[in-house]
Amino acid sequence: MNISMKSFIRTTVAASILGLAGVAAHAEMTKEVGGAPMYPSKNIVENAVNSADHTTLVAAVKAAGLVETLSGEGPFTVFAPTNAAFEKLPAGTVETLLKPENKDQLTKILTCHVVAADAMSDAIKKMVADDKGAHPVKTVGGCVFTASTMDDGTIVIEDGQGNKAHVTIADVDQSNGVIHVIDSVLLPAS
Repeated sequence: MNISMKSFIRTTVAASILGLAGVAAHAEMTKEVGGAPMYPSKNIVENAVNSADHTTLVAAVKAAGLVETLSGEGPFTVFAPTNAAFEKLPAGTVETLLKPENKDQLTKILTCHVVAADAMSDAIKKMVADDKGAHPVKTVGGCVFTASTMDDGTIVIEDGQGNKAHVTIADVDQSNGVIHVIDSVLLPAS
């Protein structure tokens, strides 16, 4: 084999390897949330901090001291309210909850967005169907919410006060569970 043929083979092999590495990295990306790719090899916190749509949630998780928990093994299903969801709360609510003296209340609200399971949307829809349209969702925070589905298949979570959050981005796979992006903050019964 002459030198130019060897060089051609090396170049082709190197390009193939680089191409496969790029494909593998791209294949790992499951969803884009808040303008950032969410990787199933990263945990919930590692992905959430990159979402421009979840800066309020990330600040709240930090203020409540839940970073280590949500970085843990899990599995966790997190119903993750967007910044716009937090903006729907009465004026001053978020600022008040972020104060150190309100850490217990903030922790309760945040842990009511977490289920100790890895529940992808198909599993949730099946539980709703099996329960004739309304499935109780028991959260880490001790809340019991109700999951249902709309005619178009959208998952809806009704909180303890009768407010409804819609899943806008489902099945954001994580190394320690799954995130479902929601359009409202879920609140305990009282």
